[in-house]
Amino acid sequence: MLEAKNLEKQILIKKIDSKTLNIKIFDNKMLMAVVGEFNNNLNELEKLTNTQLFFRGNSITAKGDKESILNILESIKYLANKFIVTNSIEKDDIIYSAKNYMSSIEEKNKNNIRPLGQIIKTPKRSVVPRSKKQSEYLDSLLNEKITISLGPAGTGKSYLAVSVAVKMLMEKKIERVILSRPAVEAGERLGFLPGDMKDKVDPYLRPLYDALYDLFGFDKIQKKIESGEIEIAPLAFMRGRTLKNSFAILDEAQNASTTQIKMFLTRIGENSKLVVNGDPSQIDLINKNDSGLLKTKQILKDVKEVRFVEFDHNDVARHPLVAKIVKAYQKKIDDKS
Repeated sequence: MLEAKNLEKQILIKKIDSKTLNIKIFDNKMLMAVVGEFNNNLNELEKLTNTQLFFRGNSITAKGDKESILNILESIKYLANKFIVTNSIEKDDIIYSAKNYMSSIEEKNKNNIRPLGQIIKTPKRSVVPRSKKQSEYLDSLLNEKITISLGPAGTGKSYLAVSVAVKMLMEKKIERVILSRPAVEAGERLGFLPGDMKDKVDPYLRPLYDALYDLFGFDKIQKKIESGEIEIAPLAFMRGRTLKNSFAILDEAQNASTTQIKMFLTRIGENSKLVVNGDPSQIDLINKNDSGLLKTKQILKDVKEVRFVEFDHNDVARHPLVAKIVKAYQKKIDDKS
């Protein structure tokens, strides 16, 4: 794998005129990763940066206005650096590389390579924070005992938490990963669903399962569930337990009451971490005032050992359209209040 300090030796940037830029990538593996299969990455970058990209030999030529050219340059530099550090480039990296330049242009120095920050390596992929808030959240997950995050869908709250949990399990720093989530209905009415308790709760934990499979692979996850290293625990069934040598994640906490969140947080034991994630704008309880997420923030705001991280639409790591949708809905809520 290439070293980041040698990136300048692997890329040659030549400005042809104010609207045309040529980028030569000398490492073939890096070049193919940036371009993508059937030029898919370049096609996506064209749409995101409003440029025209032409690929020939080891060269990528970009045409567009001044801002678009700077955007594509920074995007390709980021992708090349991502390849050096993790030996892979994924679809989400393409979206992020273009979006991040436009959203925080004042913080960029076009002569420097953007740092990737903390890298979480799992069996199937490497995870990197995609915004300043994600970096802050990742730092909290790694270093704090209790982390509570609030923010819209697509900001990586669950995915990053699962990635850190998997990493710690792999490194044998903990013995178990516990996934918990309140059922959508208030009071957690699980009895009417068919099957055993795992079958009843699985539909509600699907996003966490998806993250686990994405990071670990299906077979490995199934074995760890069977061995008890990964445990599925409905929030209502956490009462009375003390969690030792564990990493426990409570997802969709906006659908939990203040009493339920308190109960979850007070399960913490020796060598354990607890994470509470939720989106206050997506409360599914019949009486939205029953949600304890924002109340918990107020109650624990002066407890230094509990760290809060708040995301907004700028931190959405999915398709840029998702961020626009989240922003539009939030504006509607703000206008009513």
